[in-house]
Amino acid sequence: MERSSLDTARFVVKTIAQTVVDNEKYFGDLDAVVGDGDFGYSMARGFEKLLEDWDSLEYTSVGGLCKKVATTITGRIGGTSGPIWGTGFLRAGVAIGDKQDLTSDDVIAMLRAAIGGIQQRGQSDLGDKTLLDALIPATDQLEASLKSGKDAATALREAAAVARTQAEATRELLAKRGRAAYTGERSIGTLDAGAMAIAVLFERLSEAWT
Repeated sequence: MERSSLDTARFVVKTIAQTVVDNEKYFGDLDAVVGDGDFGYSMARGFEKLLEDWDSLEYTSVGGLCKKVATTITGRIGGTSGPIWGTGFLRAGVAIGDKQDLTSDDVIAMLRAAIGGIQQRGQSDLGDKTLLDALIPATDQLEASLKSGKDAATALREAAAVARTQAEATRELLAKRGRAAYTGERSIGTLDAGAMAIAVLFERLSEAWT
């Protein structure tokens, strides 16, 4: 029996949540190099709460699920990460509305909406040494792969590879947003924790997809 769009969304969100919790220390260590080191802890607490409430969340669509995720993690994640990630999920949910059967175009539209929300909320863009430096190229690759007729598993694998490459490339960038921006030139040569988180999430989703 073919999996419904809502079942697929549940799988994706739950995989994201568990991956964030599992990588709490790694993400925190990355952030501690030039940031305040709370990225891993804050993110883990937000998605940990989501997992705790998982069976009691009420929604009837993918859009509704995304909005529930946004509300839950925004209320628990501290610092700038809560509003940023919460806005991403919220915008994705608003973009898809109550639609039940999602196409690959719908998924890309959700990611584009999330990116737009993050750009607006964080006043950031490509090259600012943020999660966008991995998320935007990965989304571009995902869209290109899907449009070329590749299956979801292949498209995810190719997007994950791009996310990893671009996250690693943040070493060469000067941080322009967040606490890392206060370190100036010292931020060059370090990885952005948010971008690496995106890479890890894409990789984990790709691994778990099949």
